[in-house]
Amino acid sequence: MNTIKNIRTLLFAAAIGIAGTLITSNTYAQVDTVIKKVGNTGKKVGHKTASVAVKGASKVTDKTYKGKQGPNGETVYIDKMDRKYIVDDKGKKVYLKKSEISDKPE
Repeated sequence: MNTIKNIRTLLFAAAIGIAGTLITSNTYAQVDTVIKKVGNTGKKVGHKTASVAVKGASKVTDKTYKGKQGPNGETVYIDKMDRKYIVDDKGKKVYLKKSEISDKPE
């Protein structure tokens, strides 16, 4: 009798252990996916914030090149060293060659 009781207890403990492992691994996969999504969203928000900040600072400190646009229709700025640049999606200044600047269509 005692042996059967021990076997039942052992099987019950094994079943609980296996179920716990399966639930934990599934939850871990879901948490990992959520963390990646949150990380990507945070990165996008950070890039947008940087871009807006640099564009705002450029409008205050540098001149805008009137009647001209960048390769994809972006606003062209002129810094104090007379270099022309645009601000990309990540907030970085990308300096342009003369061939990359075109007239704005009106």
